[in-house]
Amino acid sequence: MTTVKQIILCGFGNVGQAFARLIAGKQDDLAARYALDLRLKAVVDIGGAAVADEAGLPAGRMTDFVEAGGAVETFETYGRPGLKALDLLAGADGAILVETTPTNLKDAEPARTHFLAAIENGVDIIAANKGPLVRDYRRILDRAREKGVRIRFSAATAAALPTLDVGQLCTAGARIEAIEGILNGTTNYILTRMAQERVHYGDALRDAQALGIAETDPTLDVEGLDTRNKIVVIANTLFELALDPDEVETVGITGVTPADMAAAREAGQVIKLIGSARMTANGPVVKVAPEALPADHPLAGVHLSEKGISYATDTMGRITVTGGHSSPTGAAAAMLKDIIHMVKLGI
Repeated sequence: MTTVKQIILCGFGNVGQAFARLIAGKQDDLAARYALDLRLKAVVDIGGAAVADEAGLPAGRMTDFVEAGGAVETFETYGRPGLKALDLLAGADGAILVETTPTNLKDAEPARTHFLAAIENGVDIIAANKGPLVRDYRRILDRAREKGVRIRFSAATAAALPTLDVGQLCTAGARIEAIEGILNGTTNYILTRMAQERVHYGDALRDAQALGIAETDPTLDVEGLDTRNKIVVIANTLFELALDPDEVETVGITGVTPADMAAAREAGQVIKLIGSARMTANGPVVKVAPEALPADHPLAGVHLSEKGISYATDTMGRITVTGGHSSPTGAAAAMLKDIIHMVKLGI
């Protein structure tokens, strides 16, 4: 029997558009493999929304329209200028909110308000936006449990790299003792170029920007803040903590010098920006810093814009996974995976 799910998509930037295209292109596959019919009930953006009946929006056609310069709220007969997410979430019990608005790490808005409204209205949440998870994780998760609302956020913890899937599902029955991750593709690209080609930090950064790997303002990446935010969400989830990111010791890569790289090379090591979390007798220790890894470390061979995460467990040994697209499509694929797990597997 086919399961039909209505989706309210908040945010129609690169990730939101990639998600719309993905579910449009995967309809036949979803039906055949999972007996799942995902319908885009509404898309909300800055100026308003596009809203459809039960059949759903023509996702591919609308994405073409917006990519050509159109606005969501003026799309064909579906446009609703000024309509807000809160208007759509009221009475949307049984729908799924897909949250892809730009991440705001100061006050987590508007995503925090979207999360809380969805929870109060019985709407499950799939998120790429990490703002509410970084700034208000415990309150949001506790309220969701009270209301019986499910939240999944793979895309917020390294896009297509299955960080939480491995930590939550694949280690069931074991205890995770430590987590180490290369969680930012920009910094890993820069450090790889510095190590392998002996280029200076500034040159590697400019190349990353020219390739679109780094933002024009790369501060969040190179100062370690993006890695910090991701490891906080991962640690809070897997260790059931309520860490604030401001509590986490964070060192970026701007101070890594050619001399540091040469010393590591001489010692048979490689420098990587590592977000780590471990439980000790005195409580959790979470930090972000460049570390010189031995050549046989499972993350030492993760190069360029690739990412990876490694779990040390009490009974399964070390489990490591690497790869996954760092792109809007990769994030969209992670959200689609979360929906399938939530709806068809109940996890």
